[in-house]
Amino acid sequence: MGKLRAQNQVLKKGVVDEQANSAALKEQLKMKDQSLRKLQQEMDSLTFRNLQLAKRVELLQDELALSEPRGKKNKKSGESSSQLSQEQKSVFDEDLQKKIEENERLHIQFFEADEQHKHVEAELRSRLATLEMEAAQHQAVVDGLTRKYMETIEKLQNDKAKLEVKSQTLEKEAKECRLRTEECQLQLKNLHEDLSSRLEESLSIINEKVPFNDTKYSQYNALNVPVHNRRHQLKMRDIAGQALAFVQDLIKGLLNFHTYTEQRIQIFPVDSAIDTISPLNQKFSQYLHENASYVRPLEEGMLHLFESITEDTVTVLETTVKLKTFSEHLTSYICFLRKILPYQLKSLEEECEASLCTSALRARNLELSQDMKKMTAVFEKLQTYIGLLALPSTEPDGLLRTNYSSVLTNVGAALHGFHDVMKDISKHYSQKATIEHELPTATQKLITTNDCILSSVVALTNGAGKIASFFSNNVDYFIASLSYGPKTASGFISPLSAECMLQYKKKAAAYMKALRKPLLESVPYEEALANRRVLLSSTESREGLAQQVQQSLEKISKLEQEKEHWMLEAQLAKIKLEKENQRTADKLKSTSSGQVVGVAQEGAAVVTAAGQEDASAKAVPVPVHSTSLIGILTRTSDSEAPDVESREDLIRNHYMARIVELTSQLQLADSKSVHFYAECRALSKRLALAEKSKEALAEEMKAASQNNSRLQDELTTTKRSYEDQLSMMSDHLCSMNETLSKQREEIDTLKMSSKGNSKKNKSR
Repeated sequence: MGKLRAQNQVLKKGVVDEQANSAALKEQLKMKDQSLRKLQQEMDSLTFRNLQLAKRVELLQDELALSEPRGKKNKKSGESSSQLSQEQKSVFDEDLQKKIEENERLHIQFFEADEQHKHVEAELRSRLATLEMEAAQHQAVVDGLTRKYMETIEKLQNDKAKLEVKSQTLEKEAKECRLRTEECQLQLKNLHEDLSSRLEESLSIINEKVPFNDTKYSQYNALNVPVHNRRHQLKMRDIAGQALAFVQDLIKGLLNFHTYTEQRIQIFPVDSAIDTISPLNQKFSQYLHENASYVRPLEEGMLHLFESITEDTVTVLETTVKLKTFSEHLTSYICFLRKILPYQLKSLEEECEASLCTSALRARNLELSQDMKKMTAVFEKLQTYIGLLALPSTEPDGLLRTNYSSVLTNVGAALHGFHDVMKDISKHYSQKATIEHELPTATQKLITTNDCILSSVVALTNGAGKIASFFSNNVDYFIASLSYGPKTASGFISPLSAECMLQYKKKAAAYMKALRKPLLESVPYEEALANRRVLLSSTESREGLAQQVQQSLEKISKLEQEKEHWMLEAQLAKIKLEKENQRTADKLKSTSSGQVVGVAQEGAAVVTAAGQEDASAKAVPVPVHSTSLIGILTRTSDSEAPDVESREDLIRNHYMARIVELTSQLQLADSKSVHFYAECRALSKRLALAEKSKEALAEEMKAASQNNSRLQDELTTTKRSYEDQLSMMSDHLCSMNETLSKQREEIDTLKMSSKGNSKKNKSR
């Protein structure tokens, strides 16, 4: 920038000097004009003087002519005087002859000088005009250059300020990127160490535990069940559902198009209700009447393909067997299109041969015939690629996995071509319909049928556009997800291995369901920790624990003995009770009826007493000791029942609380895992964005450096061009100075010559 400013100052000085030189030249030109005017005046005075001299010479000649006869008369009288007069006359004649010659020479010189002066003046004026024009042009060029360079200087200053700001921001971002890269490098180092340790551990486990490697051979590896991706299956089913909806719309449009075309043939160019149509149109109508038998299977095949994609399967090209059925239905429909295409072209030609067919309508019919050919060709192309996609499910070597992406891309291109063809058909048919509506023989039935055909064509165009855009949006997902297994293997999978893999998947799912069993009851974790702390903090030794175990075993043996004793006692009491009951029965039989009544009253009293005892036992929860053996047994059994129920309730409540706690812990762990997964994804995305921003910044820095070098080159080139222009201007100024100096010399010589002439004239 400093160099540019210095150059600008130099240019300004040069412009000022040039302006001063031009002003000086103008002043000199004015002075020369004034001198020329003076010389002109002198020349005018000289010419006037010469005229006076010429008149005087004429007078002298007249006097001489008059004096000659007088001299003859007075010749005799005075010869001496005549001799003197002849001498004087000879002197005057010589002087006059000299004056005449000198005057003639001066006239010639004056005329030559005048012509030369005019010529020089004209040349100088022309050169002055050219120099003024060149000076004005140079001044305009200089002004334009100064303006341009000022604008470039301002622009460069602004660019410099922007680049400085941008460089500062880039430096800040570069520092941040360096910090991030350092952090990422640390994280990468930690991850590398962690992964290396895990790799070593896994390799050691594999070497120690894994008896064989089932992924060594691709034929056997193809039988491995891939990881179940439920999200992928749901997305594939969703995509298949969308494709089914689009295909249904397309099939509906095709059915309407063929049906309304059949109706149109029946009414145009000849109405079948009035006259018989041509055999060609009859055959064409018969074929079009069969369109549903070819179009409906396409919808059924797509529906079967959609139903084959479930959540439990693995959706890849090798397992989509129903795609072959859809391809076969599409092949049959293309055969139908090939069959009706010649009749359709001939029908259009028959319409062109009609008497009411205009040139515009004939042109539209020709365009429609070309469009129908293109439509059939597009369907054939689409069927070819769909047939290729159906090969992996039937033939293992029919299509290589490396060609999946190109085939899918070509399917998308074919769909876009179908959309373009349908747009052309819609455009040309709408023009054809408008022309036909203007015909005098156009009936309302023909207008309605044309509108229906046009609506079906518009529906087909919209459906083709939707399915083409849908396929283009999902083609990357199809390319990435329509196969599984290692990508480097060639001939890795076959339909038979895919079928076996699906069977193994079902068996694995059944086995996993069979393994699902309820968890066994366990001690709560907190309680186990508390017991562990108690066990660790207890000061009892093994001997004390052994003594306690021994004492508990002794107590258990005593209790077992007491249990056997009381069981024997219970049996004895039962036997005594039976004997007592038998004895009372015998007594009742032997006694009279009165005694029986007394015994019954006593029994009722005994029963009431027993009922009162039971009520008191229920009212008072404190156990009551009885001397009766049966009473002890019943009381012990009544006291043990609520303990068992309360214990069961406690265990049930404990396990329910444990289940609730485990579910809450599981939910917390799931939420934490989801949170950590989201954080990891966010960090990976941030890392990827940082890498992208780093690359973008590097590209911007590169572009800025290139721009800077380009600007420097431009500055150097402008500097050189400006220096060249300055040198050219200086050379031109030097040449102008030289010409001016020459002109000055010429003017000086003219002045000198004019001064000499004026002196000579004055002397004369």
